[in-house]
Amino acid sequence: MARSEHSRSTGGPTPNPHPNASAEEVEAAWGDPKLANVLYHDWEAQTYDDKWSISFDERCISYARDRFVAVAGAAGWPYATSLEVGCGTGFFTLNLKQAGVLDAAHVTDLSPGMVEATKRNARRLGFEVEGRVADAEGLPYPDETFDLVIGHAVIHHIPDVEEAFREMLRVLKPEGRFVICGEPTRYGDRIARKLSQATWWAATRVTRLPALRETWARPQEELDESSRAAALEAVVDLHTFDPDTLARMAARAGAVDVHTVTDELTAAWFGWPVRTFEHAVKPGRLGWGWARFAYRGWQRLCAVDRWLKPVVPDELYYNVSITGVRP
Repeated sequence: MARSEHSRSTGGPTPNPHPNASAEEVEAAWGDPKLANVLYHDWEAQTYDDKWSISFDERCISYARDRFVAVAGAAGWPYATSLEVGCGTGFFTLNLKQAGVLDAAHVTDLSPGMVEATKRNARRLGFEVEGRVADAEGLPYPDETFDLVIGHAVIHHIPDVEEAFREMLRVLKPEGRFVICGEPTRYGDRIARKLSQATWWAATRVTRLPALRETWARPQEELDESSRAAALEAVVDLHTFDPDTLARMAARAGAVDVHTVTDELTAAWFGWPVRTFEHAVKPGRLGWGWARFAYRGWQRLCAVDRWLKPVVPDELYYNVSITGVRP
């Protein structure tokens, strides 16, 4: 497979995280999705794990492992060398490593803040990962470097998804596999966003009532900051996917044995309002009992969704995952 003309070593020093963008930078980001991704995710890196309830314990280890197995099976573990594109704070790589899915781990992200967060989280867990700030459309690695390329909730941020698939395949060894999980479907995302918007509207108004304001209302400056972030999120969330169209895109890029699975129907209808409510109220107000209710409720509805799979079209589920192999 020919090396992409965009694929080259970044060279020079690694960019520093930039969590506090200027007004001019934010304005420029509205017309530049890649700049928007850097600014938004550098800012998000500071609180991302708390916002999305990311952990590196058995709860998230099981979640990551089960999502991987659902689309790619459990054969070939551990993969000797892996690369994650769009690593975020390390949720997928670090939990899959703890689950025994992969061994030597490498990560990339457009956001320097996210790369640094992944490396910090790895060190806290007692191991190291090699991380680079890199564009998924031009990975700075030679051909045939990795046994596995992974990503979680990442390709919907990438302008040219098909080019990103080509790059993943280029850096894979022959018969190497890519596994991309947790991408939003067109209809599932539309429903989830409507539910989240309604939840945010209701929660931020109810908690400002006099009887609730002191104990439940999030400070107005934090609500304003969240609203600004949500506005920029509209720039970084570039795609939703139809499972069959996504599979054809990977096949055009050169993958074989392409396979997709979908998950989360009622679980997404429950989970997105729950997560939105958590972010809309005063930090620390919801305790362990709420967290247990939210997680167990999501688990039970995931079981319901699996039972509904034979009768519900794939495109109505919220998440799509895809795998393919380099010939």
